[in-house]
Amino acid sequence: MVTAIGDSKSETTDRLWKSLEPYLEAEGIELDDLDIRGRGNGRIVRITVDAPGGVGVDRIAQLSRGLSHLLDEEDSVSGSYTLEVSSPGLERRLRLPSHYQKAVGRELDVRTTDEIDGRQQHRGILEGVDDSALRLTVEGSARIIPLRSVTQARTVFRWEKSPKPGGKRGKR
Repeated sequence: MVTAIGDSKSETTDRLWKSLEPYLEAEGIELDDLDIRGRGNGRIVRITVDAPGGVGVDRIAQLSRGLSHLLDEEDSVSGSYTLEVSSPGLERRLRLPSHYQKAVGRELDVRTTDEIDGRQQHRGILEGVDDSALRLTVEGSARIIPLRSVTQARTVFRWEKSPKPGGKRGKR
């Protein structure tokens, strides 16, 4: 079972993970995250998939059809639900230990329950992670954040301004 940091996985989520992961592995795709939200007819099953080089829209559509068929056969989600299949995206929520491992070297925005160095919001570069803590470089200083204190963590994507074509022109 893969347990989310700061979350408790339900029995349904655990059962679905175990049934969907082999199918996706056979397709050469990683089951990156699985989340079930809502109750009754408003239930949403969110499946996040990933692969080296990313997963394109056509591939996600194909996987969505296969996963929908598998979920219908499995009947693990009672009642009606909406299935959402996507890739992690540029700014992604970090919930599982594997998410943090993939994000080493990237900029993160982390929120904590407890104040650490006088703050509950921390933005910095993820230098490493182990079973108990994140190591961020925040404004040039190392900051250790216990995983038990993390309430939310996301990668940060910065749009870099491209130079104008042709470069600067010299004076005439």
